[in-house]
Amino acid sequence: MTQLPNTELILGGQKSGKSRRAEFLAKDWLLQAPQHKAVLIATAQPWDEEMRQRITRHKQDRAERVPGLATLEEPLQLAQTIRRLSRPDTLLIVDCLTLWLTNLLMPADIGDAEKALSNTLENKPLAGDYIDYSAMLSIAISKSNGPIIVVSNEIGLGVIPMGRDVRAFVDALGKLNQDIAQVCDKVTLMAAGLPISLK
Repeated sequence: MTQLPNTELILGGQKSGKSRRAEFLAKDWLLQAPQHKAVLIATAQPWDEEMRQRITRHKQDRAERVPGLATLEEPLQLAQTIRRLSRPDTLLIVDCLTLWLTNLLMPADIGDAEKALSNTLENKPLAGDYIDYSAMLSIAISKSNGPIIVVSNEIGLGVIPMGRDVRAFVDALGKLNQDIAQVCDKVTLMAAGLPISLK
């Protein structure tokens, strides 16, 4: 069985195996002791029919792979949810930071996504002020009472995006990943389903 660090950030590209890795660790955690619990905090929102189907499929697949893994949907209030649920006998999985950041910087109810993103990154109050949310999340993770696994995309390895708003999002996610990596005991990069230890 795998000995979990108190906090771990799992990074990877699309379909790199990062969520599967988190599920594997959750399954192992649940087998270690009968009192152990595991909760996946899902940040995805059903913006359209394709996303609704994707969320439903992911729930069904997780239930088959890790039957004891509970799911809680929380698109914005991650820090508060971590503080509320964190206990020594409960593993929390946040999946994922990329969608959480999207929810903050480009909320679906704002028509002009580029304006919303640029306003937020200039520290103007919008979508709950991303800077404050990020700082609160880092504090909640560092002061957790139990194990936490945070999943996030590494999207800075490809070509430089053409659009200003997309470049700003890539920068913001890179900064967020660095901040969370600083407060986590372990950082793992997933590539082709294989874990590479970074910290």
